[in-house]
Amino acid sequence: MSNVNYNEIGQILGVPVPNWKGALAPDGRPLHGQYCYMEKLDVDAHCNGLFEAFSKNENGSNWTYLPVGPFETEADFRGWLEIGCVNPDPFFYVIRRKSDDLILGMASYLRIDPTMGSIEVGHIHFSPLMQRTPASTECMYMMMKHAFEDLGHRRYEWKCNNLNEPSKKAAERLGFSFEGVFRQMSVVKGHNRDTAWFSILDSEWDKAKSGFEAWLSSDNFDADGKQKSSLQTK
Repeated sequence: MSNVNYNEIGQILGVPVPNWKGALAPDGRPLHGQYCYMEKLDVDAHCNGLFEAFSKNENGSNWTYLPVGPFETEADFRGWLEIGCVNPDPFFYVIRRKSDDLILGMASYLRIDPTMGSIEVGHIHFSPLMQRTPASTECMYMMMKHAFEDLGHRRYEWKCNNLNEPSKKAAERLGFSFEGVFRQMSVVKGHNRDTAWFSILDSEWDKAKSGFEAWLSSDNFDADGKQKSSLQTK
């Protein structure tokens, strides 16, 4: 086994990581795509647009597996943004539609550990305006690309409530590998949460990137915007 390494007393070690100097933390640079772009959250600039977009989910189902919400008033929503969404970790982006700048949703980096080169994507909240559109895949591609290529991370994580089947399916579709379930990891909104863990590594990124770029190509969509081929990242 070429990747087996031992120390001087015969104990097995991990694969060497030569010249590792750590990764970078998110710096707020905008991320631009074909269908959407992402910019650092600004409460004054984005609160109203986000609240309006999320209000289109009338039954509040999009908030079920998130740690907060739904919010009955924009003032309550703004209060959460001001307290929980303007810190270095989690680091929030707002997603806008490229064609008209309409605010579609938000997502964040969190559990940011530049020393170890590990970063998570989470607090993903796509409004009905964004769900099942190319923008929903593209923004995930842009965040992943930024984490690996610009910030230099080795590990990119996805975690979700183990009961959240759509989130688990999304992680697998996007190229993440399932790593297991942490039982009774937290209590959220008065209920137990078992957390499913997923990851993608820097060594897996090139293949995933090729799949994303092929899927996002304009040639992959018909005149009605429907995909011709499904996303293949593995």
